[in-house]
Order: sequence, then structure tokens, then C-alpha cells
Amino acid sequence: MDKAAIVVLADIETHGDMGRLVNALSAAEELREHGDDVTIIFDGAGVRWAAELSQPDHRLHETFERVRDKVAGACHYCAGAFEVRDELEQIGFPLLRDHKGHPSLRSLVHDGYEVITF
Repeated sequence: MDKAAIVVLADIETHGDMGRLVNALSAAEELREHGDDVTIIFDGAGVRWAAELSQPDHRLHETFERVRDKVAGACHYCAGAFEVRDELEQIGFPLLRDHKGHPSLRSLVHDGYEVITF
């Protein structure tokens, strides 16, 4: 796989949600290590992870920082719906609104990215 877009949809509520996030970050790290083109998008309830992981005291912050340069951003619409937009704007986290306030998955597919959801 030459190009992969990892979309984090998992919420922050359960241990299973955290497992999905860890798998997403691990996949991004592996793809990066092998020289693949990888991008990460936080969408749906996953926008809450963007806010959580940006906090230096979060236990997964260092893991997140290892792939942070691969993060495209978080869904603008969902950041509002899940009440983290103000927090993300304050820390300068990119908010994506390519298609009706949401990131454009079509653009990723059109550009040859394999979309992987967690």
C-alpha cells in the first residue's frame, strides 16, 4: 500500500475505544516507518481524541506526537457537535471542512488513498 488515510471514529468512552485509537496510531507509525504516504483524520466522535491527545499529560500524548506530522486535522462539523471545537481552535488544531463542514473522503479516494477506519 503506497497511500493510506487513517480515519479515527472511535469515541473516548470505553477501553475498546482506546484500543481502536492505539491501533490507529500504531498503524500510522508502521506505515510511516516503511515510507508509505499516510494521513490521519479525526472524524465523528473521534474528534474528542484530537483534543485529548493534544494534552501533554495524556498517557498517549507521546505516541500521538510521533505521528503528529501526519495528522491532516479533525472534522470541523463534528468538533462542534462533540463540543471540542473551541478547544481545538485554541490550540491551533487544523479543522477540516472540505465537504459541507466535513473532511472530504472522496478527495482521499480520488487521490489514491486507501481509507482505513478505526
